Amino acid sequence: MKNLLQVAKNKYFLVAAFFLIWIGFFDQNDWLSRRSIDKEIDKLEEDKAFFSAEVERLKKEEKTLRESDAELEKYAREQFYMKKEGEDLFVIVEE
Repeated sequence: MKNLLQVAKNKYFLVAAFFLIWIGFFDQNDWLSRRSIDKEIDKLEEDKAFFSAEVERLKKEEKTLRESDAELEKYAREQFYMKKEGEDLFVIVEE
């Protein structure tokens, strides 16, 4: 117990402890800020992966539409409700 008290009174130990507490909790780049920044980085990396996959999917879809007139017509009918002249178009909305 006496050795522990001597270590606690040591000026180098006190300075080191103060430094670690300051860096850990009060500094501009403290531990809590770093933790929240790391979480944000993880979320942004997930978003990046999602959007990269989405871009690849859309590129494949574009390639398919550019190569086939039938696929282009099907896409226009499904997405933009386009129709041929003389056709009737019925849109069914599910509730």
